[in-house]
Amino acid sequence: MSYQHVLLVTDLLSDADKVALKAKRILAGSPEARLSVLHIVKDDMVRFGYELVPASSLSGDVDSEKWQEARTKLAQFLARNELEAINSEVTAAISNSKGIINYCREKEVDLLIIGRHERHGIAAWLVGATADSILPNVPCDSLVVKLDQPVLE
Repeated sequence: MSYQHVLLVTDLLSDADKVALKAKRILAGSPEARLSVLHIVKDDMVRFGYELVPASSLSGDVDSEKWQEARTKLAQFLARNELEAINSEVTAAISNSKGIINYCREKEVDLLIIGRHERHGIAAWLVGATADSILPNVPCDSLVVKLDQPVLE
């Protein structure tokens, strides 16, 4: 199958290069495919009356130190892995899962590539894996790259 729009989702941790390598292999087999790369900065929620509102929508502070650092790391990730993306984006979302699913729908992605860290014990129960929560709802094919150990930021 030939893919037209491939989305690589990255957490920008030290083992993200393994996921990039898989994306490069897929892209080599689909020369007409476009690549987008997405990193999500989890948005803080602010109580506004009876509603919860994303903090970024109130302040519009997408130029904060946190955002600048994420953009710099994403640019380094792309250069280090020699990836040419038509779109590389750092975006905010209430949850990684919702941000990824919405991006796939809005941008008509037909292949999602994401890494999955192993979680054991209480961490698996409390935190879970982003890949596990998006697979039932993502509107496209998915490639989940198994990563060895959880990596600290």
